[in-house]
Amino acid sequence: MTDLSVYRNIGIFAHVDAGKTTTTERILKLTGKIHQIGEVHDGAATTDFMEQEQERGITIQSAATSCMWNKHRLNIIDTPGHVDFTIEVYRSLKVLDGGVGVFCGSGGVEPQSETNWRYANESEVARIIFVNKLDRVGADFYRVVKQIEDVLGANPLMMTLPIGIEDQFSGIVDLLTRKAWVWDDSGDPMNYNVIDPPADMADRIEQYREKIIETAIEQDDDIMEAYLDGHEPDIDTVRKLIRKGTIALDFFPTYCGSAFKNKGVQPVLDAVVDYLPAPTEVKPQPEVDPEGNETGDLAVVDPDRPLRALAFKIMDDRFGTLTFIRIYSGKICKGDTVLNAFTGKTERIGRMVEMHADSREELESAQAGDIIAVVGMKNVQTGHTLCDPNNPATLEPMVFPDPVISIAVTPKDKASVEKMGIAINKMIKEDPSFYVETDEESGETILKGMGELHLDVKVDILRRTYGVEVAVGKPQVAYRETITQRIEDSYTQKKQTGGSGQFGRIDYVVEPGEPNSGFQFESTVTGGNVPREFWPAVEKGFRLSMEKGTLASYPLLDVKITLSDGAYHPVDSSAVAFEIAAKSAYRQTIPKASPQLMEPVMKVDVFVHEDYVGDVIGDLNRRRGIIRSQESGATSVRVQADVPLSEMFGYIGDLRTMTSGRGQFSMEFSHYTACPKNIADEVIKEVRERETKKA
Repeated sequence: MTDLSVYRNIGIFAHVDAGKTTTTERILKLTGKIHQIGEVHDGAATTDFMEQEQERGITIQSAATSCMWNKHRLNIIDTPGHVDFTIEVYRSLKVLDGGVGVFCGSGGVEPQSETNWRYANESEVARIIFVNKLDRVGADFYRVVKQIEDVLGANPLMMTLPIGIEDQFSGIVDLLTRKAWVWDDSGDPMNYNVIDPPADMADRIEQYREKIIETAIEQDDDIMEAYLDGHEPDIDTVRKLIRKGTIALDFFPTYCGSAFKNKGVQPVLDAVVDYLPAPTEVKPQPEVDPEGNETGDLAVVDPDRPLRALAFKIMDDRFGTLTFIRIYSGKICKGDTVLNAFTGKTERIGRMVEMHADSREELESAQAGDIIAVVGMKNVQTGHTLCDPNNPATLEPMVFPDPVISIAVTPKDKASVEKMGIAINKMIKEDPSFYVETDEESGETILKGMGELHLDVKVDILRRTYGVEVAVGKPQVAYRETITQRIEDSYTQKKQTGGSGQFGRIDYVVEPGEPNSGFQFESTVTGGNVPREFWPAVEKGFRLSMEKGTLASYPLLDVKITLSDGAYHPVDSSAVAFEIAAKSAYRQTIPKASPQLMEPVMKVDVFVHEDYVGDVIGDLNRRRGIIRSQESGATSVRVQADVPLSEMFGYIGDLRTMTSGRGQFSMEFSHYTACPKNIADEVIKEVRERETKKA
């Protein structure tokens, strides 16, 4: 049986362009997994194996690989940094025990860093920090550490200090051992010397080393007392305390270097082994009932317990469907039958493989703590639990955000219609943040996603991977509707046919709910005027109607409905009658409640040289943006704004024109807000014209 204490399941995550994939390449080289380093900018990185990733120089889907370091097995997932593919980070963090947060030495804490850090906090993942790219112009290790404290509210514990900065960056000082690691300029990560640090750094080294000791000893009262009496703990004791505090999320050991120049990566690998938890040292996953409530049982990481595994990623490749699973307890052998707790159906385990980016090694068995891929599972989707058929259980499922943008696609020829259907089905399984629906009246296929780049990549995959040529319509914004007035109303459903009729009267109040409260329903009926067994039917009628607003058929947000009174007939009343009454009441009352169109607003971060700040702010104002803040960095100014999504289409082209190609931006969904009347009128008019054409 494998010793789980030597396992480390880790993810590498960061803002786009902070150097995650480059760091992963260096780790694979140092651990002997690859013999030649591939560079992201050359399109040759091992974990960026999709054509779209190689061309754009970004990571689009998370890639899994395994390697060995100091007799420890590292299962590593390299995740995307771009906001449109945040879902990949979320689902990877969900199944990992530890993480390496990579930050750019000059860019610092960027918007996507905040989102990823928040996901890691929610998943309670222990992390170490690697401040990368210290060889770049404008790099400042101490400024980035301060940003991590201020912006992320984290507690970084500096374990190394840089020697030199920008083009003078030559190595690092390990504070615990007080030794300097200095690399030569050959670019070989193994060409380094461990020497005494520069004399002019002595005071700074002692200052930060003392901080490490003082932070670590807070984990043990006895050691703290001894320290206060003048007994400094030895290095092994300090390392054990740092490990304890890291796993408890009290602080985050922080390292520095330049992955591209092969400097500073070995101490990060040592830290992964020394400070990040083994699978047995993290909180066990809670088991839940069919409604998603915790049952109190836990999937304890133990190979001898019943099987509990979570499917966290589906990938289609030339050998068939690959289902990535994290095994929490029990073990799986080739030929076993497992139960999918979501569908209630069993699946046979055929081939099992250990992934190394897009290549694989066959496995006969796997156990608790392993991350593996199973080939050819038919009905398993992201978030499904696989378990022992004789001892079923469900693990906490994953929750995915709603899409904010959609486009219509039409195959260019008849031969592509069937191919597109098969391709889209595979793509939906792979990416839970990608939705597809067919407009029943026009027959158009609508693709919905998290941003322009997300959908752009999906269309590119359709064309290249599946050979489906499509015509693409202009992007559509996912508007919503809400109401602004409280209305008391009544509706009677009365229908007499040959046999028993339909009767149901409801008196109700429709009022705006709190922001983000969704649909709320309650009944204050007393005296049995509407029998209790019909209340769910009334709720169902209103809930189903919320999917289509009365202004422009967009879903209705944040509405509270109170059933106050009504009447029923002992023979003619039924659940169906009350459900129809609620649906008709919705159509009758919502138009009276001053409905309003809501538009999605994006949190936009723009990084530009100070020469262009005025132009950029002026342009964001023209796009109805509200400027939230403006911060000067070493090499650029960061402008943060809230801007309606409808005004952001094609922004990257305009930004590059304005800034002579030097501007960068990222955006993510923030909230819905009321749409100005002139814009709302235009949207409603457009929707009604489309509906008239279909009719």
